Amino acid sequence: MSTAQGLADDFRERFGRAPSGVWSAPGRFNLVGEHTDYNGGFCLPVPLDRRTWVAAAPRDDGRLRMVSLDVPGEVDVRLDEVTAHRPGGWGAYAAGVLWALRRAGLPVRGVDMLIGSDLLIGAGLSSSAALECSVAAAASDLFGLGLLADDAGRVALAVHCQTAENEIAQAPTGGVDQTSALRGVKGHALLIDFLNRTLRPVPYDPASAGVGVLILDTRTRHSLSAGHFGDRHAECDRAAVLLGVDLLRRVGVDELPAAEARLDDVLFRRLRHVVTENARAVRMADDLEAGDWRAVAEGMTAAHVSMRDDLEVSVPQIDLAVGTAIGAGAWGARLVGGGFGGCVMAVVPLDLVGGVAGAVDRAFAAAGYDAPDGFLATAGSPAGRDL
Repeated sequence: MSTAQGLADDFRERFGRAPSGVWSAPGRFNLVGEHTDYNGGFCLPVPLDRRTWVAAAPRDDGRLRMVSLDVPGEVDVRLDEVTAHRPGGWGAYAAGVLWALRRAGLPVRGVDMLIGSDLLIGAGLSSSAALECSVAAAASDLFGLGLLADDAGRVALAVHCQTAENEIAQAPTGGVDQTSALRGVKGHALLIDFLNRTLRPVPYDPASAGVGVLILDTRTRHSLSAGHFGDRHAECDRAAVLLGVDLLRRVGVDELPAAEARLDDVLFRRLRHVVTENARAVRMADDLEAGDWRAVAEGMTAAHVSMRDDLEVSVPQIDLAVGTAIGAGAWGARLVGGGFGGCVMAVVPLDLVGGVAGAVDRAFAAAGYDAPDGFLATAGSPAGRDL
């Protein structure tokens, strides 16, 4: 039985009626490009083959009843009562999407929803955006919005989902996760230019080079609504003000020496991460096109060093996993996502995957950490209707 059909059957048992359909959206992993989206820069995400599904049916009373198979308890709130942190927790991401659509003047009503997922939560794989975008896809069909039909509609949905995350969940993120989930292309990475809002699909085929992209969950959890992520956003904003630009994207690599004289050490390092990360993203897209996975892996390692030293968003478990993976034969590795926990991504020759994963397991055991979980990442398809 498919996940979609199973969720539809569970919905019928819980709500006493059949759902109008089942929709889903993927998580994502960034090959490179962290903390660059809100700075108007470049990101290179890949939609993941792991997803969040929503079975849903409309209501006429403005009530939102939401149940997750992964988190205990039911969220029950009226649409006109949704506000910052109401409802709290995961419910803010789902209810926030419907709130954002209604605020935009779209004819959204109450909904019954049952949510299931095979995504790791809080691991840097964009589980929150997958929830938002699956709810957005459902709302588009349930209320006849027609926003899944073309790219312009999907752009609009991505904006509404980001608004929900920023204003209701109070997570000061950029738009890379929502863009990847709604506008992704199966079998491809996306080079996203957040200044010009353009996309360039780039073939994603590590197997052609005899490698796999190994995701290792370090079991250290983060929250995008926690203060550290917002601190980095605010630091980038302060650096932009001091440099007289609206976005750090405006600063080029050749301008870093002059900028260093105008910023304190912390703000300069934040700037240097963004500027060099933008350059890495553009270069890595070209490396992918050429099938040069050695260069891709080297770019990932350089990105991790920048995130660790300039952006300061890594943690000991992440650094241990990165160093151990490379020492065991990975071509390159880095932190995945916004930081402060989550997963590590490594480019590994296919015949060494087991050895690299085992080496990280042993290193974690020696350090007293829980054993990480691992899987090979494959590209998924964008948000849409499954049933």
